[in-house]
Amino acid sequence: MEDFKGFLCILAITMTHLHFQPIQGKTVDIMDAILHTGEVASVEHMLDKVYLIVEEVVANIVNYAYPDGIDDYLDVEIERQDEQITFRFRDGGVPFNPLMKDSPDTSLPMAQRPIGGLGIYLIKMNADDLDYKYVNGENIFTVMKNIGRRGDLIT
Repeated sequence: MEDFKGFLCILAITMTHLHFQPIQGKTVDIMDAILHTGEVASVEHMLDKVYLIVEEVVANIVNYAYPDGIDDYLDVEIERQDEQITFRFRDGGVPFNPLMKDSPDTSLPMAQRPIGGLGIYLIKMNADDLDYKYVNGENIFTVMKNIGRRGDLIT
């Protein structure tokens, strides 16, 4: 029998599932709940980027997913693996693929830029991987951010 000399690899995975209903006017409460999960607390060194991403996604869903405000809900799954944090946002609002939204022309002076679109651009610039699906009447937007091992600093 051969001796095995290798590395012991422990993959730490934690996951939290949050459900919000209704969501109209609840952006601050939803943000507060997400930011107080253990998964987000474990990425303190990346909190500014994580906060920006989550705030933009939540604000867009709360403000635009349910134009009639009927049966509004938002489910958020937060998964923390060793070197990444993943957010999966599900809502039953109008179909909207943020990945299809054109990036704003940031070369224009602020006064000449059209209103809107900057939040999605900021999400794209700060996330490491994005995925969108529309399945069974739900928007499913997944945002992944590389965060490094605990203690590492990554931008």
